[in-house]
Amino acid sequence: MPTAKTADTDIFKRRESEARSYCRSFPTVFTKASGSLMTDEAGRDYIDFLAGCSSLNYGHNDPDMKAALIDHIAADGIAHGLDMYTTQKAAFLNAFERLILKPRGMDYKVMMTGPTGTNAVEAAIKLARKVTGRRNIVAFTNAFHGMTMGSLALTGNSGKREGAGGGSLADVTHMPFENAMDDKDTLEYIEWVLENPSSGMDDPAAFIVEPVQGEGGLNAASKEWLQGIQRLARKHGALFIIDDIQAGIGRTGTYFSTEEFGLDPDMITQAKSFSGMGLPFAALLIKPQHDIWKPAEHNGTFRGNTHAFVTARVALEKFWADDAFQKEVQRKSAILRQRLEQIAALLPGATLKGRGMMRGIDVGSGDLAGRICATCFDNGLIIETSGAHDEVVKVLAALTIPDEIFTKGLDILQDAVRACAGSNQIAAE
Repeated sequence: MPTAKTADTDIFKRRESEARSYCRSFPTVFTKASGSLMTDEAGRDYIDFLAGCSSLNYGHNDPDMKAALIDHIAADGIAHGLDMYTTQKAAFLNAFERLILKPRGMDYKVMMTGPTGTNAVEAAIKLARKVTGRRNIVAFTNAFHGMTMGSLALTGNSGKREGAGGGSLADVTHMPFENAMDDKDTLEYIEWVLENPSSGMDDPAAFIVEPVQGEGGLNAASKEWLQGIQRLARKHGALFIIDDIQAGIGRTGTYFSTEEFGLDPDMITQAKSFSGMGLPFAALLIKPQHDIWKPAEHNGTFRGNTHAFVTARVALEKFWADDAFQKEVQRKSAILRQRLEQIAALLPGATLKGRGMMRGIDVGSGDLAGRICATCFDNGLIIETSGAHDEVVKVLAALTIPDEIFTKGLDILQDAVRACAGSNQIAAE
C-alpha cells in the first residue's frame, strides 16, 4: 500500500494533536479531489465512500459551485459579514424558500448559527429551554449530536463522552431508540416513564432525535416510531427537534429525511452538505412562534458563511429545482440496497442497516469491520465504520457518484468482505 512520504507525515506527528482520527485509518497524503475520487501525492486515485462524512453529498468540487465561488471571490465579493445583510445571503434565502420550504408547505425561520452541526444543535437545545422554561432534554441511545458540551450531553457514545474530561454533561435523559430493547416497545416504555410521577424524570423541554443514527450504527427509525415520539412531545408540552445534519439534504432520498413521515417538527438542524461544497455552514430551522431570541442573544463570529451562501444557492438551483435529482438518488439507493444485501450474505449473521444512500452492513464485530475497511483502503476505497462497537461498515458515497465508479467501489467492498470472511473462518477453525 502506498504511504505518505516520511517528511510529510513527520510534521503531522510532530505538530498535530493526538485528537486526529481519520488520517489513522487512511494513511496517505491527499492532494486533490474531484467528484467521487480523491488523489494522493503518489498519484493514486481512491473512490470516496466517506464523502466528508456526508458533507459532500454532491461530490468534491462540483464544477458549477466552484465556478460561482471563484467568480464571487474574483469580484471582491463579501468574504465575512457576521450577520449583516448581503446580496449573497438574500439570494440563498430566496432559493431556500422557493425550492425547499414552499414546495413542502413548510414555514420556518432560518437561524444562522456557528459553522458546524454541533452549533446548530446547541442553538436548538438552548432555544427549547428558553421557550419552555424547562431544563431537561430527551435524547436517545446511540445518538450522536456533536462534541461541544451541550451536544455531547445528548450523545450516547461513552468514548465521545469521556472527551469531556469529567465536565458536567447534565440535564439530559437518555431514552431507548427504536428496537434498542429487543422485543420490547420503546414507545410504551418512554410513555410509562413520562407519566410515572415517581420515575425521577423531570418534565422535558424537548425531544431531539436523528431519523437515521449516522454515528450510532445506521439505526433507522420508522415512520410510526417517530410519529409516536412527536405525539409524546406534544402531549407533555415539549418541543420536537429533528437532527437532520447527516441524514438530510438528499442522503435518504428526499431533501429532509422525514418528508414522507407526516411529521411537523418545531426545529430542524442543518449542516454538513448544507453548503453544497463542503464549506462550513450550519443553520437551525425554527417554527416562527418559537423564534423568541433577542438580538445577539445567540450569535457567533462565523454565523452565516458568505462563501457558503454562494455555493449553497447553486446547489439548490442545480439539484432541487425539480424532482430529477431526487429520483436519481432513489434509483441509486435501490442499487446500494441490492448490492449490500448480496455482500451481507457472504457473512453469517451480517445484517443491512440504514436507509436510502445512508446504508451499511452490521458485521457483528468492530475488529472485523475495521479489517474490512482497511482492506478496502489497500485496494483504493475510502470507507469507514459506525456503531457503538464500530461494527457497521458504512457507505456514504456522494449522491452524484457515477454508476461505473459506484459499482467499482461496491466491488472492492465485496472482495474485501469475502477476503476477511475467509480469514475469519480460518481463525475460528
